[in-house]
Amino acid sequence: MPTIHEITTFLESLAPLPYQESYDNAGLITGSGQWTCKGVLVTLDATEEVVQEAIQKGCNLVVAHHPILFRGLKKINGNDYVEKSIIHAIKNDVALYAIHTNLDNVKRGVNNRIADRLGLVNRSVLLPKGGTLKKLFTFVPLEQAEAVKNALFEAGGGQIGNYSECSFSVQGAGTFTAGEHTDPFVGRKGERHTETEIKLEMVFPEYLEKRLVQALIKAHPYEEVAYDVVLLSNAHPGVGAGLLGELPQPAGEGDMLRLLKERFQLRVIRHTRLLGKPLKKVAVCGGAGSFLISKALQAGADMYITADIKYHEFFDANGRMVIADIGHYESEQYTVDLLLELLKQKFSTFALLKTEVSTNPVCYFTS
Repeated sequence: MPTIHEITTFLESLAPLPYQESYDNAGLITGSGQWTCKGVLVTLDATEEVVQEAIQKGCNLVVAHHPILFRGLKKINGNDYVEKSIIHAIKNDVALYAIHTNLDNVKRGVNNRIADRLGLVNRSVLLPKGGTLKKLFTFVPLEQAEAVKNALFEAGGGQIGNYSECSFSVQGAGTFTAGEHTDPFVGRKGERHTETEIKLEMVFPEYLEKRLVQALIKAHPYEEVAYDVVLLSNAHPGVGAGLLGELPQPAGEGDMLRLLKERFQLRVIRHTRLLGKPLKKVAVCGGAGSFLISKALQAGADMYITADIKYHEFFDANGRMVIADIGHYESEQYTVDLLLELLKQKFSTFALLKTEVSTNPVCYFTS
């Protein structure tokens, strides 16, 4: 059986922790990565009831979308649902893991699953995330350049959107004088040497910097490897909040609301006044998405589907698009299926279970 670390490492290869928002608390919250994992229970919320379900089903890892612990606790007395869940998990050696805004912010994550339910095409990230890309510059002898380049590709460098193994190189001349206590790959000690070299440039995700530098140093023939790493202001096209897509065919506003009600099993949809025009571009954001209203407008969305919109925020549609609030839980409910599918790709013979507990705290009176 795999360790908990092996499972969480796999999840973080799909939704790296550095992609989470600054306020978030994704990652391993209780338990040890060194534990052997007996089974995984996947849920939206790691409530006490869910922890008890995991115990009864022989699972010692709960993978939740929402972190049960957002802020630091000064006391753990079981006074609220957070403290009760933490106590119950610790007492029963159940590890709690959260994969939250880092899963929101990857293109194949939460919002992609919403788009799947609606059949959206031509998808793109609504608000690409800045500060997530870096560029590596290095200088390699001509004959060894291809080997170094391949090592960097294998470490995750050179990925730009749907293109891989992207790099740029230019030939030039490098000089150095090897000191007394050196063992130069080329040239002689005490003599200035000129070597035909390739200047190699490669973009990579910021969180892979350590891995790329290690791969570079291991593959490079020189004792002292010359390289530069710079942070790019470019936003990552595949990382960020929300998703913009298109309907295969224009649809009426009422038809779209009925489709939402059917596909997301909704009892009610809060929405702005209908504008009486066909819908083509649709923006989505699972969970609380009021912060993206202006971005959806700028992108030309005809409808923005999200949750947790406040009264005055509905006015921000400005009569230019329809805002549809389908509910926080409802917008993210298929995240559990997404996580199960991803885990089964890697751990196909392992106990992976979906919670039978509805953790939605919101009820609707319909009588």
